Amino acid sequence: MFLVFRWMLRLFTGMIALCLLAGVILYYFLSRSLPDYSESFQIAGISAPVEIVRNNDNVPHVFGRTDADVFFALGIAHAQDRLWQMTMLRRTAQGRLSEMFGSRTLKIDELMRRYDLYGLALDSVAVQDAATTAALEAYARGVNAWISQINEGARGRGAPEFFFFSNEIAAWQPADSIAILKLLALQLSGQLENEVLRARLSLVLPEARLRDILPDAPGSGITALPDYASLVPGVSPGLAPLKMASGGGLSPFPTREMAGASNAWAAAPARSAAGGSILANDPHLGFTAPTVWYLARLELASGGVIGGTVPGIPAVLVGRSEALGWGLTSSYLDDQDLFIEEVNPENTEQYRTPDGWKDFVTRKSIITVKDAAPVTITLRWTENGPVLPGTHYDIGSITPPGHVAALSWTALTGADTSMSAVIGMMGAGSVAEAMEIGRLVVAPAQNVTLADTRGVAMQLMGAMPARDPGHQSKGRMPVPGWIAENRWQGILPYEDNPREMNPRSGLLGNTNNKTVDRPFPLHVSYDWGDTQRIQRWLTLMKAREVHTRESFIEAQLDTVSFTARSLLPLIGADLWFTGEAAPEGTPERLRQRALEILAAWNGEMSEHLPEPLIYQAWIRALQDRLIRDDLGPLADTFTHVEPLLIERVYRNVEGASIWCDVVQSAVVESCSDLARIALDEALLTLSETYGPNPESWRWGDAHQATHDHPVLGSLPVLRYFVNIRQSTSGDDHTLMRGKTRGDGPNPFLNVHGAGYRGVYDFADPDSSVFITSTGQSGHPLSRFYDDLGELWRRGEYVPMSLDPELARAAAVGVTELTPAGN
Repeated sequence: MFLVFRWMLRLFTGMIALCLLAGVILYYFLSRSLPDYSESFQIAGISAPVEIVRNNDNVPHVFGRTDADVFFALGIAHAQDRLWQMTMLRRTAQGRLSEMFGSRTLKIDELMRRYDLYGLALDSVAVQDAATTAALEAYARGVNAWISQINEGARGRGAPEFFFFSNEIAAWQPADSIAILKLLALQLSGQLENEVLRARLSLVLPEARLRDILPDAPGSGITALPDYASLVPGVSPGLAPLKMASGGGLSPFPTREMAGASNAWAAAPARSAAGGSILANDPHLGFTAPTVWYLARLELASGGVIGGTVPGIPAVLVGRSEALGWGLTSSYLDDQDLFIEEVNPENTEQYRTPDGWKDFVTRKSIITVKDAAPVTITLRWTENGPVLPGTHYDIGSITPPGHVAALSWTALTGADTSMSAVIGMMGAGSVAEAMEIGRLVVAPAQNVTLADTRGVAMQLMGAMPARDPGHQSKGRMPVPGWIAENRWQGILPYEDNPREMNPRSGLLGNTNNKTVDRPFPLHVSYDWGDTQRIQRWLTLMKAREVHTRESFIEAQLDTVSFTARSLLPLIGADLWFTGEAAPEGTPERLRQRALEILAAWNGEMSEHLPEPLIYQAWIRALQDRLIRDDLGPLADTFTHVEPLLIERVYRNVEGASIWCDVVQSAVVESCSDLARIALDEALLTLSETYGPNPESWRWGDAHQATHDHPVLGSLPVLRYFVNIRQSTSGDDHTLMRGKTRGDGPNPFLNVHGAGYRGVYDFADPDSSVFITSTGQSGHPLSRFYDDLGELWRRGEYVPMSLDPELARAAAVGVTELTPAGN
């Protein structure tokens, strides 16, 4: 017996030793790709010595003799820290994910090939101005120089992920950067799904009820639309939920709820306590590990510029120079239209146009699939744009037999000069100069908030489609593509883009709210991203005569929900403090306790409180009960609370309270009945998950920010090392926005929000601050992988200075580049 025990002990000890040895070997190979930020390189592609000084937060400050040398060094810095992320963004735009991930990403690749973003990026290289072309070429040389260092110096393949996916890294080229900018435009586009959804709903709902569930933003007139069946005969109504291409975290196609958001506001010197303009910006995108944002400072011939870059793009997209600050928010411009094209029944290679039948423009595309045979698809384009498959956003459900759907979108052009605007913005010396540079922007269309030492402005930058006043749906639903009045008439003059310069109030801001009330076709959009956050912003801005950097930071971090404050009194009007105290342990008593908790709540969506969780679960259950019996499975498309719908129902606007009656039941339910039933249902679900004591529930336990690795984040064991989860405050409708997932077993996870925050004070520029939601490095073994994330969660910032000496103080490393041969 002792002999058996001894051998078992030896075997166990040996296994432990082997595991430790394997762990050491694995760590050794994975850590080889950790860059040494204090190395020196003799390298081809630069004209003079360059320094990359990484400050204490690992933000690279790049100093070179020429702009080309600076962009070269930025390419090296991006590749050192984010090479895997860059190659994934490029592969996504190219439609080449399946080469690495097999059949699970095939549908994504098919769609990307049909959009042809990469082909259009290749064409767009030729239309950039000389300075932009030079920047793109220098940046590509820098990325390729680091790839050469990886190949020659055994640097762990450049990133740990490449050990799992051994595909070769192709050389970087200027078109790759333009393609990534187009990919960002795709991720910020939601008008296509809105059109399909509106068409689907118009087939099953009367006009008044359609206005309830897809209401116009307050302040606009109601536009009566024909129902979709009269526009495109032969479509049968259906209640199946909308579908889109799957692929987990790898899909670039957003749902309408996640198609871009952001905050930006500015104060002119007269409204600033220190007498200088102030600008705050926090663009919102889906959370990933690492975040898509990468902080950098570039010392260009025009001066220093610092802020947020996107790896793969050689520019500071949001940030400031010595003279100018700029911030981005999604404009919600209606820059997409879906056209139903009739196929010639006598010749399926033709489609109807206003001038008769015309041939589709077709070509074959071969998709290489890992561990499977290559797939050949036929790409077809009409005069209106690429033909999309019926599975994309469930387009097939509103496409009659003998027809296909084609997409018009401003980004689908090979003459896209947006990159020239992005590069040019860094050299702008004033608000007026920046607004003129915006003339070059095609897509994504953004509201650009600007501030210089003298004033502030907001300009919509992006191509606005010119539509005929006779357009059958005014761009709100798919229309026949062979009717001339439905087709785009080109692009509107840049002067028609909305702008606001130095308002009398001295303050301007945008939370994706409606910005103009102009008649069609100068309307900008009928679908806006916010009607709620803007109300809280107005309250905070009006509370002070003058503002400071700290008051702007306070607004960025504000977690009070105007939505909760306005909706709770409506839905609970007949429930507060009614009836005798119910016995403990009963559903009635649990409801009373929850209502008592909510009665004293000020609407603050704090991670430490139970009230936000009770409110969110209640309002979510209520909306589902309101629409489920009318929409059936199509209700699954509405994964997030629609505040205007709830308000219209409980104020009975245009008879909207009819939603409260469950059609299938004999009893006529009141809105109070539905509110009570929904609250009981929500509390039961919460009790099963978080225990029977509502006072101990905590919003942050449900509302965790999910900075997950798009590829490794779903793998056992590895996910605990690569995913970053944080308890967070805020919700869908607070200024510190934390968009909830909306579906699945954990619908309150925080999946979309401010990956970057910046506040720039031109009275004291070096007091400006910024933060990102994870860290600078994309390497999970780096201490800079998540070091900024905890500061971001706590609402803290790091300094934003253009002082070279401050950058050098306590620097974590200085990379020195000298021209080869010196």
